[in-house]
Amino acid sequence: MKNSFVEKLKKRWGVNNAWDVFIILLVFACTGFTIVYIKRLFGITIDTPFLHRIGFYVFVLLIYQIILLAYGFVFGKYQFFLNFEKRMFRRIVNFFKKENGNKS
Repeated sequence: MKNSFVEKLKKRWGVNNAWDVFIILLVFACTGFTIVYIKRLFGITIDTPFLHRIGFYVFVLLIYQIILLAYGFVFGKYQFFLNFEKRMFRRIVNFFKKENGNKS
């Protein structure tokens, strides 16, 4: 099973063993569950006015990064998630640079 899902994730994320993959997936899961819990605390539903939902999602985009780093710290993978967020931020910035560069 050399090309298993776990092996692919180990290679993609640059980690050495399946335990690290498990911890990383656990951090993503905990972060997701926390966001769902926060959504329930704020009472955001399909019936919530559109502008309130948009505001909540903008808030979540910011708070998600902090929660991800916090769980990464708790589970001993802070550096991995810090680097993960730096790469994601660079991709977002480069995306907007490309978009602005093509509008001549």
